[in-house]
Amino acid sequence: MPKMTMVQALNLALRQEMEKDDRVVVLGEDVGVDGGVFRVTEGLIDLFGPDRVLDTPLAESAIVGMSIGMAVYGLRPVCEIQFSGFTYLNFHQIECHASRLRHRSQGRFTVPMVLRTPYGGGVRALEHHSESREVFYAHMPGLKMVIPSGPRNARALLVSAIRDPDPVIFFEPKAVYRAFREEVPEEEETMPIGRSVIAREGRHVTVITYGAMVRPTLEAAERLSREEGLEAEVVDVLTLAPLDDSLITASARKTGRVVIIHEAPRSYGPGAEITARLVEKAFYFLEAPVRRVTGFDVIMPLFAREQAYLPNPARIARAVKETLEAAA
Repeated sequence: MPKMTMVQALNLALRQEMEKDDRVVVLGEDVGVDGGVFRVTEGLIDLFGPDRVLDTPLAESAIVGMSIGMAVYGLRPVCEIQFSGFTYLNFHQIECHASRLRHRSQGRFTVPMVLRTPYGGGVRALEHHSESREVFYAHMPGLKMVIPSGPRNARALLVSAIRDPDPVIFFEPKAVYRAFREEVPEEEETMPIGRSVIAREGRHVTVITYGAMVRPTLEAAERLSREEGLEAEVVDVLTLAPLDDSLITASARKTGRVVIIHEAPRSYGPGAEITARLVEKAFYFLEAPVRRVTGFDVIMPLFAREQAYLPNPARIARAVKETLEAAA
């Protein structure tokens, strides 16, 4: 089984789905000749031609608007917005049309499109290139919001997203794009959208996270196990909408203590919704308040300060120890 980076695994998913289904098209700025700003779509235009791999103008609203029209017509477009900070320019098309057409048409039309976009910090990028605004889309009815954490689940989830009958917002953690390799099968593999997974078994505390924060969380958990004998159970959310609260609830009931990690700003972030679900469904099992380790309620700083903004293994480990020491 070959080992791949996330970039290679995403490229494999796109190539195989385009080979399997000629309705699948790729469009966006520089996705064709240049292979995308991070080279996720590299080589696709050579295999499938400019009719199925479309280099578009620099016009995010038009890219998404075209994708909606293609999807309603019967195609399965996968559009790329170069950075998630540029998706604000297509927000009108997503909210007013993509998320509503099934409801508006009473089920006569669906919008089977995927919006792929790199998100998050850690790569020393410029303004509007490093924010983590997934809550905008997770909050919007009619959309599915997916964030993979590694090469294998990125490939499997992208295949599922392409085949889904409804619009999927697919945030790709660019800090993970080439950070490590995993074994990824050449044969077809999918994962169900709307399911979380246990990334590490544990019994003392539940740590809930997703995307680029999974690796530092696992690093913190391994350090705590080695140095303190504390076994943290790590839950990788994978899909923010619909949120799999059954798994996080079961884990919280088992351990009695919960820490939530994300790089998005703290206020009104995904951690707040996860905390609310736990209070509703696992309150009497909790032995301490739920703790959050997050980005701060400030504009994402430029690269000289971004590491101070992002959660890291030391911050995560400290929060876990404080949670285990706290009384309910």
